[in-house]
Amino acid sequence: MSLTKPLNRSSPPHLLQRQGSDPTTARLRASESPTRRRGSGSSTGSASGQGPPEEDGIRLNPSLIRVALSSLLAIDLWLSKQLGVCACEDSSWGSVRPLMKLLEISGHGIPWLAGTAYCLYKSDSAAGQEVMLNLFMGLLLDLILVGIVKAVVRRRRPAHNRMDMFATFSVDRYSFPSGHATRAAMCGRFLLAHLVLAAPLRVLVLLWVGLVGLSRVMLGRHNVTDVMFGFWMGYCQYNLVEMLWLSPQTLQGLLGQSVCCFKYI
Repeated sequence: MSLTKPLNRSSPPHLLQRQGSDPTTARLRASESPTRRRGSGSSTGSASGQGPPEEDGIRLNPSLIRVALSSLLAIDLWLSKQLGVCACEDSSWGSVRPLMKLLEISGHGIPWLAGTAYCLYKSDSAAGQEVMLNLFMGLLLDLILVGIVKAVVRRRRPAHNRMDMFATFSVDRYSFPSGHATRAAMCGRFLLAHLVLAAPLRVLVLLWVGLVGLSRVMLGRHNVTDVMFGFWMGYCQYNLVEMLWLSPQTLQGLLGQSVCCFKYI
């Protein structure tokens, strides 16, 4: 009778102790607690498929980025191989290979450095010396930056490339970015900005820049992304040259300070 009726204050202590220690009553109280209800609600929502767990959503993004990059890389390699029609003499456009190699030499660093140094030596005007001096400094900057990026990225040249380039260096076994493309873009902007050229000559400069980049892919020297990034890098390098523009007076002052430092040492 004491178990079916509500217990009053006069109930014996042993009955109160028995009621509190009943396992059935403890389970009912635990099931009715707010923490239990919240936990069961969240587990039910996860089991019913209302939304993926947060960790799964975080793991999903890197996999999508990796798949996208792999797809772009596959497209780049496929397109570069399709456009490498002058990679060998027996290629589909093998007869055009000598012309492509002539364009390759026209964008090489050694002819540009030698020609700029000669023009700087022969120039008899201060304005001409200033332009040639900064072009020479820009070419040196291009060689340094391209060498650093190639040494860091270390992307191999296309498999269908035939290594018969003119005057190569140790970093030239790497493909990214195209040094010819960076040099062509920077020198093209420089010539158009600082030389007074007629309209046909300006068109020829732009055409030369585009053909140099195209020849790198047709010869199998670079992938398409190497040339595209090289054009962008050369475009930015010209902005850097403009920011670091040197006048002959500034150069003489720097040389004088260097000589004084060497004497002091």
